[in-house]
Amino acid sequence: MKSFMLAVATGVAVGAGGAYGVEVMRHTPVFEHVNYVTDEAQQAPKRIVIGLDISKSNPLVDDQAFAAKVATRIGDQIRKLGFRSEVHVRTFGSFDASSNGFYYDTVLSIRSRPQQVAAEVEKLISGTPALVARGKWKSQNTTNIIGFLDNVSQSIGCSGLPTTIILASDGLEDSEYAKLSSAEAHLPSPDGRPFAGCKELQILGIGQGTGSPVETARLRSEWMRWTKSAGFGKFLGLNDW
Repeated sequence: MKSFMLAVATGVAVGAGGAYGVEVMRHTPVFEHVNYVTDEAQQAPKRIVIGLDISKSNPLVDDQAFAAKVATRIGDQIRKLGFRSEVHVRTFGSFDASSNGFYYDTVLSIRSRPQQVAAEVEKLISGTPALVARGKWKSQNTTNIIGFLDNVSQSIGCSGLPTTIILASDGLEDSEYAKLSSAEAHLPSPDGRPFAGCKELQILGIGQGTGSPVETARLRSEWMRWTKSAGFGKFLGLNDW
């Protein structure tokens, strides 16, 4: 099922045609010879959880250049993983399971090599604007980042493997927890330390769409505080790179 769902999504994205199809191929990585016995098999396994924010405020849903840039950065991180590492991909936005039914979970191995998984995930992420435009994914009116992270802590968690959570998001929480589009709003303190033991939280695209370095800095500060309180070892919030 997991391979089928990813194949359908990436197939729709690549099949969008025209200039978009050319762009996807341009960002498809070149496969190089790797000695998997001595390289990937020798690396300590890790876990990467990728959350794709498909709320309407996030440029990922309609900016092809930005989506391709995020895809490349995430793909590069997957390519560095060793065998027995886990890769999980989810969409989020509204706090509603029926709105975010896409999931992909795999364990890297000789049959699911890092280069192969990275290429497929890159196609998926760079294809997000096409998936939304064609109605395969529905862009959503709210942005429940904290709610999504809470679900991740319960369903996947941080135990067993060094875990990095990567959000392709503008960081604009818009939910019952907070409406960060307001300069006076603040993220609530997390309930305990649900991500104790997690290595890192990354938000790729924080402040994108606001057009404001001041707003970007404010959002980064809010998430840095929340990340530390929630138990993550490190926070990385990039507007551009």
